This record gives sequence, structure tokens and C-alpha cells, in this order.
Amino acid sequence: MSPARIVLAALLLLAPGLASAQGWVERRTGQIQALDKVTARVTTLTATVGQPLRFGTLTILLRACHARPPDEVPDAAAFMEVSDSLAPPGAGPVFRGWMFAEAPAVNMLEHPVYDLRILSCR
Repeated sequence: MSPARIVLAALLLLAPGLASAQGWVERRTGQIQALDKVTARVTTLTATVGQPLRFGTLTILLRACHARPPDEVPDAAAFMEVSDSLAPPGAGPVFRGWMFAEAPAVNMLEHPVYDLRILSCR
């Protein structure tokens, strides 16, 4: 992870209000690309901040979604919590963290059946 991405993640996590001062704009919805590796089904989901969304056995909760202004290089950063209904009770989320549209490999869901990727925040 580049130093700029680390600073951005810390900024967004610790002080979401300062994110807009750094050129990021808060958004209410996020476009998520979901892949079921077993069926090879790719689905684009629209998630609203604060509302759980189901995909297969996953429950996706978008906590924050930020985008760059239209006059800058496009990018999106989303803080997500993902839980799996097949996980043992009390196991906690299978993913919790920031995902970046322009750097999907920086922080990704590691799951045997599903892949998730943030595409944009609107």
C-alpha cells in the first residue's frame, strides 16, 4: 500500500469530515461488483450507506463511500463490513475495511466463494 493510500485510509477512518477538505466528497450509494466464483456470475450491486445488502451468503454493510470531484482523476473509497451467514457464530465479519476503486488489490475480501470490488460512489 502506498504511503498516500495509508494516509487517506487513516484520514477517512479517523476524521471523515476532513476527507472533503482533501478533495474527497461523501456519497450515499456505492456500486459494488460481486463475483460468485462457483457459478462465474458477476453482478453489479447498488448499496446505500448504512443499509445491509445480501449477495449469496454475504451481508454487505457499506459504512462510508467517498468519491473524487468530477474535475479530478476518478476514484472511490468505501468502508465496508461483510459477514457470511455460513461463518461460525461469533466469528465476526469476514471483511472490515476500506476498498479503493482504482487499487482493488490494496485491501480485498479474501473469501473462497465470493469476490467484491467497489466500482464507484454516487
